[in-house]
Amino acid sequence: MKHLTLAAAALFAATLSAGAQELPKTNLKVVGGLSNLTAYQDYEKPFWTKTIPEKSNGQVTAEIKGFNEMGLKGPELLRLMSQGVVEFGTATLSYFASDNPINEAIDLAGLAPDAQTARKVTDAFEPVLAKLYGDGSNVRLLGISTYPAQVLFCNADIKSLADLKGKKVRTSSRTQAEFVEAFGGSSVTMAFGEVVPALQNKVVDCAITGSLSGYSAKWYEVSTHLVALPINWNQQIHAVNEKAWQKLDPKVQAFLQTNIKGPSDADKALLRKVLEDQILPKWAARCSADCVASFNATIGKELGLAVNK
Repeated sequence: MKHLTLAAAALFAATLSAGAQELPKTNLKVVGGLSNLTAYQDYEKPFWTKTIPEKSNGQVTAEIKGFNEMGLKGPELLRLMSQGVVEFGTATLSYFASDNPINEAIDLAGLAPDAQTARKVTDAFEPVLAKLYGDGSNVRLLGISTYPAQVLFCNADIKSLADLKGKKVRTSSRTQAEFVEAFGGSSVTMAFGEVVPALQNKVVDCAITGSLSGYSAKWYEVSTHLVALPINWNQQIHAVNEKAWQKLDPKVQAFLQTNIKGPSDADKALLRKVLEDQILPKWAARCSADCVASFNATIGKELGLAVNK
């Protein structure tokens, strides 16, 4: 069985390699998200400049710059993609909320208090956004990603959301502003780079941003309280001008779609099978009967798994 598995793996690797060699030489130009954020530096830029070239054996390459590096503000990106000025682009959905409130639908404050719910909401509504951009803007939606949970950093005594009453809070979208106002607070519009001195000098009492963004910018140095309940997620779209997309070889299109979307349902099913058939039995063999029973009664019950000792 082991030899068969290794042979299958070798065949699969060879197939991937052959598939990559068949791709025509292609260079893509991408306008990414904010270049000073971790999401861009650790995920988006490496995806285009390392992952895509590596998986295509160097056949597909990309050049990427954050939209801020190109002198853009963000809200104009959908229009520029529609016009073909920008081919591949990334933009936060809240940028387009004033053009059409439908862009806020998946990221309304309070809609998704955890990552699992945010994923369900996004997956359910993605076809609606794909049709909206395709029909109205000549833009093909490739995928939707998210920043870390948007949370409250406060230089004030905040024990619960009800304590926002009377507080001045920096927000970055209309739905966040309405959220703050619903609790009796005042929404303040302020650039990200201005928040640290504003918190320090009590110009604002609190500020909402991504948990990782706030940490990276050292907001904790000027904050006394953190309300870790996710308010929303600040999702962003990854899209391409339709005409630019149609000019790509179909093999390149399929390659990009596969890698942008991530693991397929088939891969997830295979992962589950390996877990059940290989990983769990081997772990159970080196664990006591009580250990296995505890697993089955807790983790196993939660995930629908059963391990035999």
